[in-house]
Amino acid sequence: METDCNREQLELQGFGEGRRRVVANFQGGTISSDGGVILLAETERRRGIIERFANCFVDHRDPEAIEHPVADLVAQRVYGLALGYEDLNDHDELRLDPLLATVVGKADPTGSARRCARDRGKALAGKSTLNRLEGGVGTDPATDTYKRVGINEAAVQELLVQLLVEAFDDAPDEVVLDLDATDNPLHGQQEGRFFHGYYGCYCYLPLYIFCGQHLLCAKLRRSNIDACAGALDQVDRIVEQIRQRWPQVQIIVRGDSGFARDELMSWCEANGVHYVLGLARNARLVREIERQLAQAKKRSEISGGPERMFKDFTYRTRDSWSKTRRVVGKAEHLPGRSNPRFVVTSLSKQQIVASELYEDLYCARGDMENRIKEQQLALFADRTSAHLMAVNQLRLWFSSVAYVLMAELRRLGLAGTAFAVAQCDTIRLKLLKIGARIRVTSRRVWVMLSSPYPHKVVFLQAFEHLQPSRGSPA
Repeated sequence: METDCNREQLELQGFGEGRRRVVANFQGGTISSDGGVILLAETERRRGIIERFANCFVDHRDPEAIEHPVADLVAQRVYGLALGYEDLNDHDELRLDPLLATVVGKADPTGSARRCARDRGKALAGKSTLNRLEGGVGTDPATDTYKRVGINEAAVQELLVQLLVEAFDDAPDEVVLDLDATDNPLHGQQEGRFFHGYYGCYCYLPLYIFCGQHLLCAKLRRSNIDACAGALDQVDRIVEQIRQRWPQVQIIVRGDSGFARDELMSWCEANGVHYVLGLARNARLVREIERQLAQAKKRSEISGGPERMFKDFTYRTRDSWSKTRRVVGKAEHLPGRSNPRFVVTSLSKQQIVASELYEDLYCARGDMENRIKEQQLALFADRTSAHLMAVNQLRLWFSSVAYVLMAELRRLGLAGTAFAVAQCDTIRLKLLKIGARIRVTSRRVWVMLSSPYPHKVVFLQAFEHLQPSRGSPA
């Protein structure tokens, strides 16, 4: 026989005799666990990221028949990702949150004036409406009965680069474009799935391009291709847009050995773009640095630690390269083994010496991997479970915009604070996940944040930094 108990009331046990009983329930009233979303709203007001992303959509719905404009749907989805809600199912409960409705832009954050009685009290869209927003890219939204919102892909790509150039008050002397490909594992029968031998799973192979913390490209690709496939088209597009704003800036393309392809290097040489690319080692390359490897081994045996030397030389493949190019070899010996590495570059010896090229310039590309991890793990870029590849690309863009919003909060709001270089998930945990009691009156929405909140000082600093009177930090 089922126990007769109140499932809404939870009494904690084990606190000992003579102490107060501890009883919990879900009757606390209108309380949001995401009080820090107001920092994201201030970032959006400062930069207009979500608004301009929403402008990339094309809405074929009847304006008289809709309650949720595209701008509201897009904002709801992006804020949800930034706050840690990766699934559309989460929004069936989130639609009750008046604080989220407020930052989305709803004039009636309680939803009390909704047309249908069943929707009253739910200001935001549910999972089905948001699903139709995403699903529209896989159909013809001009004729489809249910999925009538499309997207301008070129506009999205242009927006990501535009946000970079707007982040600088003055033109920088140098811009480094980091290229990388990574796996996006698949667990269903998605369109375009292939098995990738290196990653050992069925996956997509998205191409990412970053400039520092600025995301410029997130292109979903099938995994049965070379890592560099399509990279030249994206680099060409990005370089052209950057040079429209900064015609004199020096641009460097940086990537691992998967991008050391003659087509990309030749294009860079013809268009005044420098490159620093990893080069897969082979017997010919290792022979070039045999003497340095032997010397590094002797030093390592004496010191008991890793030792490295560098050699500058020219190199050309037998068939795949169209010309001879400068290569820097790192002759490194670790305790018990050698570790040779190579980099090919268009930069001359006069511009940068071998050791600085490898240690200071090339190795700095490792930070890009942290940015990719942020997007995939903290902003859910790997949630590509839709059947159509076009829908999964849109999900990747939603994740990308959520990352850009969080990165701008970090750049503009958290500069000079303890969280100036914090990861996105740390920012979410420390600054966004704050308990707040919400009270909606006829003239105000009161957001009463937790009094014992431990990061109050940083929160106030971030809010102040995001005000329009503040300039952009360098």
